[in-house]
Amino acid sequence: MSSAPGAPPRRRPVLPVRAAFWVQASVLVVVMAASSAPSPLYPVYQDLWGFPPVVLTVIFAAYVVSLLTALLTVGSLSDHLGRRPVLLVALVLEIAAMLVFALAESETTLVVARLLQGVATGTATGALGAYVIELEPEHRRGLGTVITGAGPVLGLAGGAVASSLIVAAAPGSIHLIYVVLLGLLVLQVVGTALGPDTVARAPGALASLRPRVHFPPDVRRTAVWVLPAAAACWSLGGLIIALGPSLVRSLTGADSVLLTGLVVAALTGTGGIAILFCGATAPRRVLAVAMGLLVAGMVATIAALVVGSVGLYFAATVLAGVGFGAGFLGVLRSLLPQAAPRERAGLLSAIYVVSYLSHSIPAVAAGAVAGAAGLVPTAVGYAGMVILLALVVLLGLLRTGNGRGAAEAPR
Repeated sequence: MSSAPGAPPRRRPVLPVRAAFWVQASVLVVVMAASSAPSPLYPVYQDLWGFPPVVLTVIFAAYVVSLLTALLTVGSLSDHLGRRPVLLVALVLEIAAMLVFALAESETTLVVARLLQGVATGTATGALGAYVIELEPEHRRGLGTVITGAGPVLGLAGGAVASSLIVAAAPGSIHLIYVVLLGLLVLQVVGTALGPDTVARAPGALASLRPRVHFPPDVRRTAVWVLPAAAACWSLGGLIIALGPSLVRSLTGADSVLLTGLVVAALTGTGGIAILFCGATAPRRVLAVAMGLLVAGMVATIAALVVGSVGLYFAATVLAGVGFGAGFLGVLRSLLPQAAPRERAGLLSAIYVVSYLSHSIPAVAAGAVAGAAGLVPTAVGYAGMVILLALVVLLGLLRTGNGRGAAEAPR
């Protein structure tokens, strides 16, 4: 377990480090599963309560705004207060959000739940990623970074698929997914409270609350050409969330919650599996392969939309999903090894600010444009934007050359 400079925490942990590592890995998955679980259910809520489509945009925006606000303010707080206390607050907020979702009776309560959830997720993101890396087993160096990359992606897939399957099997059990997640989160609060901390308290907590996106000086040169990979990957996620369900509906003529969950899983589930398989591959190679697959997946997506083939669309999404997962892993493994322990949570929060902005702004814009320009032309233009971002990264790899670009993380 790696610790930041300073006196070790006085409290003697109950959980050993290895157990604490897997507890926090599970927290990473569950928090992200909770964030994606409501998405396939929005059409069901809309049918139940009859609110206009613009409300869906408000719900989406509420989550993104609160999440980004938390990332910009408390994203590096755990570098000063310790990982455990920050994560415990985030988990309590997530539990409150699950309660509001489970008891929701109108679109207003959905907005409140998403606001709470955004704050919880933004508070947890930087602290949780740094915590997992610092708790990684001594004999498995690099595993923490792999889990930090794979956990969110697998969580997004799991939450969407689980809520879709539950509603498809029992249409009257729309609240069941939140009850399941709430139970898991309560157990994880206990596990987190019993675990060790990896960072001693340090001055500067109040100053760290000043809104900012901070990339440490040693990271900035690499970040200039690596961050477009994060933007490409998470923009693709925005495409699937914003237009994917409508595209599948237009290609199949079916309006199914299960299909909505499957198209999300085709991207994020494949991405999570790709991260697990690419964990020992050099960052530059991972980025090169990932960006090539993103380009190929987007070209295939455009072809599927032009010919109207749902089979090709799903195959293209799976192909792009491998690039999505491997690309985000390449970003983390290129940048995180260059940051000091005291900078990890802040750097992770900054990476996620870029990622979530790339995920949300193009998605909201696409939703607005699709009504006037048409669904397929909007999706084709969106895919073209992802291709351009991927090509920027490939150009960066060519210009930096071997040994002068991203740091090679230990295998």
